This record gives sequence, structure tokens and C-alpha cells, in this order.
Amino acid sequence: MSCDGQCPLCLAQSPASIVPIEGPHAARLHHCTVCDLVFRHRDESPTQDEERAHYLTHENGPDRPGYVRFLEQAVNPALLNMEPGMRGVDWGSGPGPTLSGLVRRAGFDCHDYDPIFGPHTLSPPYDFIFATECLEHMHHPGRDLERMASCLAPGGYLIAMTECWMHPPRFPAWRYARDPTHTSFFSRRTFTWITERFDLEEVWTDGIRVFILRAQHSPGLPSTDQEQGLRQ
Repeated sequence: MSCDGQCPLCLAQSPASIVPIEGPHAARLHHCTVCDLVFRHRDESPTQDEERAHYLTHENGPDRPGYVRFLEQAVNPALLNMEPGMRGVDWGSGPGPTLSGLVRRAGFDCHDYDPIFGPHTLSPPYDFIFATECLEHMHHPGRDLERMASCLAPGGYLIAMTECWMHPPRFPAWRYARDPTHTSFFSRRTFTWITERFDLEEVWTDGIRVFILRAQHSPGLPSTDQEQGLRQ
């Protein structure tokens, strides 16, 4: 979890950079003026057991047409950029993997990875990584995004889907911030910071929740210790 007063994405920690803001139900949130991330106070972040219990209340799966249509917001534009022979992974596939099946149906090799529900192994490099409704759950977004980027082949795609917060912030009334497992909130400007920090290029976005980013070069594959860290 993030340290008090330190942004878990860009690691800024000066008092001028980390500004407290009001969250829903008196939640303590902080706004980083450097990368524009809003993050939950570390003492209010859920444990992994609490996260698991909460995820199991979701009624998501391949047999849910509404959920499939929701995922297609990321899958369909991504498929337009993908080429035959590419292989990838659904990062944070959850208890009922669905997205990987949609991608395989389109003719691409796509595996599942989830640090809580499994599978727990990765086999990089990948030509594409889907991270749909995943980033907002990260307690260490800087570390986790660096590892994602390290798993991409040169020219590989990171397809992220997370609902962005808008200026001016209205967190007390925002449904997305009321989910107790949502600990990191990204804006359009946050994604600009991410592309610059991790040498990614923005290929396409709907400006609301879906971002397709392309690796400019491979920063190197994760070590065995790093892969172990992905499962923590």
C-alpha cells in the first residue's frame, strides 16, 4: 500500500504535491498534482481477503450479455489494431474469465492472469495486455504498471479500461469511488503521464474509460523475483 503522503504512481511526496480531498462516506482521498492520480489513504485500502469476498459478489461472466457488451468497449477497438499471430493476456481476469474468450473467438491466443483467483503465472513477452477494470484496484499502480510495460514485446499494446475522473472532482457523489476496493483513480492527464513515464504511445482512446497504448520499446522482461512480486 502507498505510504502516507506519497503518491503510489509517481512517488511524489512533497506537501505541495499531495492534496487531501473529500471522498464518499468520509473516505480519505489524496490528489497528486504531479500525475493527477487520486488515491485512497493506505489505512482504508482493503485486504486481499476483503477484495476476494467483494469480487465474488459480482455477477460477471461469459453468460452475462451486459457484461460482455461492457468488455467489448475495450475489445472491439483493440482488435482493429491487432495482427494475426499475436498473443496476449487478460491481466486481472477475475473469478469468471470472460474477455480472453472474446479475444480467442476473434482468432488470437489470449491467456488469463489474476493475482487473487489465478492463474498466477505469466509468460512474457506479450503482444497485447488487457487490463480492464483492473487499474482502479491497484494499491501500487506505479510498480504494477512498470511490470505490465516490462511484459510487453516491442510494439505491443496495453489496453486499459478504467473510468476516469473529471475536473473539477466530485468524488463524494461518484459511484465509482464508492466501491471499497477501488483505491486508485485516473484522469485523462494521468494517462498522459503514464505514456511519458513508461515510453508508451497513445494509439486510441474514447476519452472516458478506454485507452490503447503501444510500447515504443521493450524495457526488459521481469526477473523471477519480479514475477513473484506480481502475485503478492
